Amino acid sequence: MTAIYNQIGNGYDTTRCADPEILSAMARLLSVRKDGLYIDIGCGTGNYTVELARLGGEWHAFDQSELMITQAKAKSSLVQWSIFDVEQTSYSSNSFHAALCSLAIHHFADLGRAFAEVARLLQPSGKFVVFTSLPEQMNRYWLNHYFPNMLARSVEQMPLLDNIQCALHAANLRVVEIERFSVSPTIKDLFLYSGKYQPEIYLSQSVRSGISSFRNLCSEAELQSGLLKLKADIETGKIESILNNYANDLGDYCFIVAEKNG
Repeated sequence: MTAIYNQIGNGYDTTRCADPEILSAMARLLSVRKDGLYIDIGCGTGNYTVELARLGGEWHAFDQSELMITQAKAKSSLVQWSIFDVEQTSYSSNSFHAALCSLAIHHFADLGRAFAEVARLLQPSGKFVVFTSLPEQMNRYWLNHYFPNMLARSVEQMPLLDNIQCALHAANLRVVEIERFSVSPTIKDLFLYSGKYQPEIYLSQSVRSGISSFRNLCSEAELQSGLLKLKADIETGKIESILNNYANDLGDYCFIVAEKNG
């Protein structure tokens, strides 16, 4: 996995924080308890890790980006922060009750090797909770209307659900639940589709700076053209029909919950 956030991590936390609804779902699916031992994989600056640690358990977290971990360490001493590649860590085998990976699996060079390492770290029957977006969901983001090339490139890097499930199965991790997540109008964590109901937020450079697709995958020409069209449609009210055209029941993201076979 390439540590791209060493290049784009500056200012990341300006618009990124733990959303209460997502946090609640994570805690529920991980079955967070006071005596549990947990690991956050690809934790970034640790926004969700810190809040989960406050709910209970002993928490460890790692990311490949030194810049992101430096920012995470400044937030909390409750979490044991480390720098590792997801395919090779130094944690002991069968250590953790549950593992979390949020909006990061698309950065993994090899899902099979990454998930095999997760399985090694988990205790038998330990849970692995993945929060991600699926290609079929992203194809229905209204952002496609304004930034089609950027979204196409974003979709290309997202693993298909079948591929995720196959990699989990090969790693001795059994999928037990898939829970769709739809962005709400009050979402606090401003990731890629957080502006589903707030299109005006994409006009802000600070918001776009916290979204890797805009930072890495959008050309300057497409960015300027898309922003002009978006601004005009917001001002005329045409944006409402665009949003309605992309409405669907697929969900915008999903939680995939797997369990290590005993």
